[in-house]
Amino acid sequence: MAATTPLLAGLLQKATIDDHDEILRASNAALKKSSSDKQAQDVQVVALIKLDRFDEAYKFIQQTGSSIQDRLPLECAYVLYKTGHLKEAADLVAKSSGRGALHLEAQAQYRLENSARALELYEQLRQDQATEEKYDIRVNRAGAEAQNQWLGSQSSTRPSGEDLQQFETAYNAACSSIARQEFAQAEMLLKRAYDLCKNHAELEEEQKDEELLPIRVQQIYVLLVQGKTEEADAMANDLPLQSIADKESRTVAQSNSLLTSSRSDNPFLLHKTLQTVPKLSAGEQLFSYQAAAFASNKKTVDLAAMKYDGLSSTGQKKSAPLLTVESLLSSIFRAAAIAENETSKAAARKVDAAFKKSSSDIGLALTLTQIHLLIGDTTSAVSTIQSLLHQLESSEEADIKATRHNPGLISILVGLYRRLGRKADIKAELAKSAAYWRTQSNAPPSLLRAAGSSLLESEDKADIEAAAEMFSKLRQQRPDDKAAIAGYVASHADGATDEIRTEAERLTSVSDLTRNINVDDLERAGIPQASNALAIAVGRSRKRAADGTSSRAKKVRKSRLPKDYDPNKNVDPERWLPMRDRSYYRAPKGKKKGKKGGGETQGGIVNESLDAQRGSGTSTLVPAAAGGGGGKKKKGKR
Repeated sequence: MAATTPLLAGLLQKATIDDHDEILRASNAALKKSSSDKQAQDVQVVALIKLDRFDEAYKFIQQTGSSIQDRLPLECAYVLYKTGHLKEAADLVAKSSGRGALHLEAQAQYRLENSARALELYEQLRQDQATEEKYDIRVNRAGAEAQNQWLGSQSSTRPSGEDLQQFETAYNAACSSIARQEFAQAEMLLKRAYDLCKNHAELEEEQKDEELLPIRVQQIYVLLVQGKTEEADAMANDLPLQSIADKESRTVAQSNSLLTSSRSDNPFLLHKTLQTVPKLSAGEQLFSYQAAAFASNKKTVDLAAMKYDGLSSTGQKKSAPLLTVESLLSSIFRAAAIAENETSKAAARKVDAAFKKSSSDIGLALTLTQIHLLIGDTTSAVSTIQSLLHQLESSEEADIKATRHNPGLISILVGLYRRLGRKADIKAELAKSAAYWRTQSNAPPSLLRAAGSSLLESEDKADIEAAAEMFSKLRQQRPDDKAAIAGYVASHADGATDEIRTEAERLTSVSDLTRNINVDDLERAGIPQASNALAIAVGRSRKRAADGTSSRAKKVRKSRLPKDYDPNKNVDPERWLPMRDRSYYRAPKGKKKGKKGGGETQGGIVNESLDAQRGSGTSTLVPAAAGGGGGKKKKGKR
């Protein structure tokens, strides 16, 4: 190891918190004399961190090599974290120990959206009972819990009275409520957070303004979702967007403000304004759920501004048909651009042509299905989803197999089948997907529950056993889920054991379920009819005339009436008979009268004696002359 210069050694002995610039100059001078001076390298990194010059520190660490990361894992990991290299920071700091390393790793995992790992780390920190960090850990843990719910995790945690005491905890509780789509509660919590921050005695006015901005941004979003556009518009007008230092917060704030009523009337002006949103660097990226919403807003504005060419060209590159937000958004907006924002038969033909070229594109299939439903073509919608699932099923990749049996896609197909009344197909599809997921460790509870409930309606013993297996798996995943317990009990109803009786006792009793039901009112109301049965009954009553009354005369179109039709004249009752058979017929004078009805083939009087006795009739049949030249015919007089 090279010796440290006397100047640097003296500065290190006398160093205070304000000496960072001077120490940095001394370390630079020492490194010019000996670039391998390890102590000077370490001092250089720490000084750059103290001066918030993280980009320079990152370049220096990359130039120095891995040796400095072995000596200063925490400091180097912090530099990596601040410059946006989150995965490298989390991996490096995991090699270090101490509370500082746990805090940094938890924050890095939070930024990586690995909220489950972040919650584990904060739980470790909480168990150490460090009183000076107790509140900070609680706030950060609440933020990780809110993110976990944003990423789709189900949680039964609800705001406590302690969460309402400080504005940070109230804000995090509001974010959790937004993730659960409990917007009324979120509005109340955000108002509480705003009031607590506004009246905070220990914060200066600049600090208050900085802390109030993200609260205001979330308030605008919550008001917009609830349809309170006037309040959201007024709040957005008072929001100082340019004074927001954090670029991520400014991007979200500007996006939300543009969606208020006063700014969204003109799509072309909105498109132009949206281009002014600041672009984020690698270390300033939004979370995935924020980025997805922002990208969706941007593409929606492009669609409203008729930027069809740019949207239709995106997503043409074929990729694995996975259910990721990015791929779905890209293909869905591409389909909408191909249809030119229309929902007609012509638009369906255009999207169908694109879907035939890439039949595994989930976004195209979903958009085409939606267009078919909007024009009333449910059969074509079913065919589109079936074609997509067949294409996915033909793949040998495990991820694509899982996509084929995704609960969302299956629920769409089941909903379409239910719309067409195809109960057998519903049962078959649910059983098929459930059979796949039963062999997987991460089986979706919603699909198993739906498949099990469908199989319980069958009288086949094999179906009941399959349903019992599904509900048993559900009980293992969620022991307190009453739907799983009820399904498990119902599937074992034929052979009730002590275990089944114990499980049945955990369910809500019938007396509690029927406590508020008035039997007398139900009996007086009668048996309810299904909507289709009622419609049929009403239709029949309209068709059938009441007894003793004549039905309304049917109006005949004028084009079907004869030219000389007179409504005041009585219609001839013998009008269907041939003229010679009518009672009022008189043969014209001067012509030879033929036998009435003789020789007629239609409408004439039949001699019944011809059928009774073939040879005794008064008439004699004369055979016709054979063909050939044997006889000559007389020419008729002209």
